[in-house]
Formats: sequence, structure tokens, C-alpha cells
Amino acid sequence: MKNGGMKNDSVAIGIIGAGIMGERLLNAILQQDPALVRACGLWDPAPEAMRRMAKAFPQVARLVDAASVIAASDCTYIASPPAAHLEHARAALAAGKSVFCEKPLAVDVADARAFVAEAGNRGAVNFPFASSPAVATLRSWIEAGEIGTPQRIAIEVGFARWPRAWQVDAAGWLDRPMQGGFTREVVSHFLFLSRRLVGPLHGLKGQASFPEAGKSERRIAATLRAGNLPVTLAGAVGATAKDDHNIWTLEGDRGAVRLCDWSVAERRMADGTWQPAPDALPQEQARPLALRRQLEGVARLARGEPHHLATLADALDVQEIVEGLLAG
Repeated sequence: MKNGGMKNDSVAIGIIGAGIMGERLLNAILQQDPALVRACGLWDPAPEAMRRMAKAFPQVARLVDAASVIAASDCTYIASPPAAHLEHARAALAAGKSVFCEKPLAVDVADARAFVAEAGNRGAVNFPFASSPAVATLRSWIEAGEIGTPQRIAIEVGFARWPRAWQVDAAGWLDRPMQGGFTREVVSHFLFLSRRLVGPLHGLKGQASFPEAGKSERRIAATLRAGNLPVTLAGAVGATAKDDHNIWTLEGDRGAVRLCDWSVAERRMADGTWQPAPDALPQEQARPLALRRQLEGVARLARGEPHHLATLADALDVQEIVEGLLAG
């Protein structure tokens, strides 16, 4: 590992992309112990994004290009729009740096396959369910035998509109078929969760609906398998009054558990009602806890140590399903 000299030093994280995700991770870095990780600089090609970051984070260096971010970092966090992910990731790996990439890994499946084959274990992808307290609760219930033998998974997502209200500034790519849409942005998280808790994804049958010319999908319906379990998947824009609503359910022969609206773990009681975990938190409170643990994983990744983050192979498995569904 070319970064071997930093074994016990603070890990320098450079950020490419100053949108919502770049800003969230930067906030998390600044709240983390600086002996573990530190922000060494950021860059975005949009001058207005750089001005916004200068005002919000004057203490963080604004660098002149992606190459400067890579040169300054031990691990490069890539939060650009998806079509540029692999270009930046390859540059970082060529410079001997590790890579923490926003999802999706890419939109070109063949290119992603080639990249994963090249990159080995020097990268990870930001699927925060890898660090979610609620997912840890689900896992503990499953391992304690509360649902008996797992039998099937159901994934449901819905949105009042797409992009969601807080994403409108990125609508230029988020609502276009090439890089955007809720299947890549949201459903991918629940596919990763299925893979992480149950097994590899395969056997996709389904379709996506693109009723508005030049816009991303508005409805999806699919079946697939996670390991040996059947998975049903449904999603739609305009089918709920909520900005963002989602439920991931695992049914067993003796009970069921589910994750609601990103962060609330629930189990089905004998009378059929659903009971949240006593320590369940809304997403606004749960997200910083997950990001903190994600950064602990990034520090381990950068040092060449074992970590719990989503691997590049995990992300490729998810991407194959997502792109297969959108193409179908």
C-alpha cells in the first residue's frame, strides 16, 4: 500500500463534488475526531458550488481541480454525478490513493465490471445501511430467531414527486434517464440491504416505465432473488403524499421484521401490529450516527485494514440489477 506511512496518522479525505452528498460527508468529517479523519480539501467544477462551500466551510481548502484533491488525500471521496465516478476513481487509484465513491458506482455496467476487476480491495461505496443502527437491530432480531426461517423480501418505495424537494438543484441530472431516477438513487440502497442481510442478487425480471420524454422513470415493478429468497420490488412517483416513503420487509415462517422510512426498525407482534425498536430514531437523527460509523470504515479502508463498508463487488451486484431493470 503506497499510503503505508499514515498507518496511525489521521486519514486525509479529499472531496470531489460539492452537492448535497459532498456537503453531508464534509459535515460528518468535521464532527469526527480529527485524530481519525480530516478534510484536506474539496473541488467542484461549478463556481457557485465552490462559493457556497467557501461561505459554509471557510476552514476547508478549496482546490483548483480533481487532481489537486487526489494529490492531497489519502482517500478520495467521489460525490460527483454518476457518469464521472469512474474517471475520478481510476485517477485516484493510479495515484496510489484509496477511493470512497458515492453510489451508484457507475451507470455503464461494462465499465464498472472492468473497474472492479482492476481496483481490487482499494475502494468502497457509500451505502450507509452498512453502518445503520436500525439495520444492526434488524440483524440482531434475525440472528436471535425472531422471524424463524426467512422466506421472502418485499421492497416498496414511493415519492410525491421526483426529484425530492431537497434535490431540485440537481434535477439537471437526477431527473434524466442517463444518470438519474429513483431506482439508482433510492432503490439501490434497499437492494444493497437485501444483499448484505440475505445474499447475492440475481434472477431479475421486471420493467420500468418512462412516460415523460427525456425524464427518468416514474414506476418500476420487478421480481428477483437475494440468495435463495424471492424479492418483490415496487416503486412509483406520485403514489404517495409523502416526499419520500419506503419499507423493506423480511418475512419468515414465524414472524417478520421491516425497516421503515430509512431508519425505523420494526417487528411484527403476535397480534399482527408492528412495534418499533425502543431506540428507533427518525432519519434526521439516525443519519449522523451512520455517517460517523461510515467514516470509521473509511479510515480502515485507507489504512488497508478490514472494514464493514459496501465493497466494490457489492456495489457492482446492485448496479447490475438496477441497470438491468432500467433497460428492461
